[in-house]
Amino acid sequence: MTEVLPLAGFAIGITAARRADELGALFVRKGATVRYGPAIRIVPLADDTELRAATRRLLEDRVDAVVATTGIGFRGWVEAAEGWGLGEELLDRLGNSSLHARGPKAKGAIRAAGLSEDYSPASESNAEVLRHLLESGVDGQRIAVQLHGEPLPYFVDSLRAAGADVIEVPVYRWVGPADPGPLDRLLDAVLDGSVDALPFTSAPAVASMLAAARRTGRLPGILRALENRVVVACVGPITAAPLAALGIPTVQPARSRIGALARTVSDTLEARSPRLTAGGRSIELRGQAALVDGQWRDIAPAPMAMLRALAESPGRVFSRRELISALPDGGEEHAVETAIGRLRSSLGAPKLVQTVVKRGYRLAVDR
Repeated sequence: MTEVLPLAGFAIGITAARRADELGALFVRKGATVRYGPAIRIVPLADDTELRAATRRLLEDRVDAVVATTGIGFRGWVEAAEGWGLGEELLDRLGNSSLHARGPKAKGAIRAAGLSEDYSPASESNAEVLRHLLESGVDGQRIAVQLHGEPLPYFVDSLRAAGADVIEVPVYRWVGPADPGPLDRLLDAVLDGSVDALPFTSAPAVASMLAAARRTGRLPGILRALENRVVVACVGPITAAPLAALGIPTVQPARSRIGALARTVSDTLEARSPRLTAGGRSIELRGQAALVDGQWRDIAPAPMAMLRALAESPGRVFSRRELISALPDGGEEHAVETAIGRLRSSLGAPKLVQTVVKRGYRLAVDR
């Protein structure tokens, strides 16, 4: 039997801007094909007027507490302040406040700046940081919250409701892509069935992708694909929120790390790869390909959609009308007949798919 990598045959779509290459490399290493369609871009810190305005506001008066949510965000903030000639003043103000680090990376960034944290939860959770602040009492305090690409409305609103004056520090703001072409092509690939998984690392990327689909009239088809066929993975519940609001099921890793996200995608795709015996041959479905008696067979999206549908219930007869709904672009009964013909040719064993006269098609599985 031909030895293949765990994700060989699968196509992964990546919409991230930051660390997209790093995430993609994790999938390529396992044999997957990766398609990039950035849904967002990062506003350069040195040009970010909102970050500069928030920093100047923080320097106007005392600060009682500062929350560092990410290591890269905290470091970028300090480096941007240094470029504006505000570095020493910012570090002095931070050093005279109570510093709260969400996790070890934020803690490391604080220490690298010559400062020391006063609190960091073992859970690496923003919710734990918020609970600690509220239990300590924040009424009348001035608190800065370093954001990272997306707002934290519940966190910030809870502090304000408890009487705190909150300064939101927007580090690495995300906006739409400068060139929407790659994202448009990725959306087309999702619609035509040639993408098997979409891992997301931020809620803005999810929102931007959905907005692009809506703007171009492709949202209904995209939602059907995400709900029924594509593995949708999110690095955490905040990232998954825009999808959950639309009823799209997602898988999430136990830890919010891109390595864990890649493993979750890999495990889910492998678990969803049917293995069966038909016509005396072993068949393994692998995204955009199949292994037939250990031999690699590339299969185009429409024939692959037929094979996936038939493999859901091996041996059952599927009518042409049922199989129309499985085609990426829909169509008529003739489209099903064409796709079945191409499938037989791609498998290299025409008798694996049987025609049942006046009823439809089935895999040649003994009942």
